[in-house]
Amino acid sequence: MAPLLSDDELIFINRLVYRIEPVQRGDVVVFWYPLDRTKSFIKRIVALPGETVEIRQGFVYVNGNRLLEPYVPSQYEDISDFGPEQVPSESYFVMGDHRNRSNDSRVFGPVASRLIYGRAVFAYWPMEHFGSLSAIRTAEAKSR
Repeated sequence: MAPLLSDDELIFINRLVYRIEPVQRGDVVVFWYPLDRTKSFIKRIVALPGETVEIRQGFVYVNGNRLLEPYVPSQYEDISDFGPEQVPSESYFVMGDHRNRSNDSRVFGPVASRLIYGRAVFAYWPMEHFGSLSAIRTAEAKSR
């Protein structure tokens, strides 16, 4: 999830949040990897159940509207195409912010809601990375 997170960072995961509020676009979620449930993955929610996601020349479109993604630096962009694909009910389309090297829903498909077990809230180690992860999520990403 570079540049937001790097390997070996320690993060706090809120495991209760999705019992009281819904998953939202832009959330950084932690889930059991659909192809090997002994592994956890962390990715960003890009599309919600029932939405159609498409990637054209690296730009993500949800239901035909371009998704503004200021959290993806230009050096991590991936100019490939994908879809369109409709996200099944009770599933989410997730992508890493390091788009040109991310193993995400473009590879393993949408993630069933039952596999999502929390939202990444803040990093606490190493200390120079201490801080909120939700500050990266933008109003534009949440509102679509």
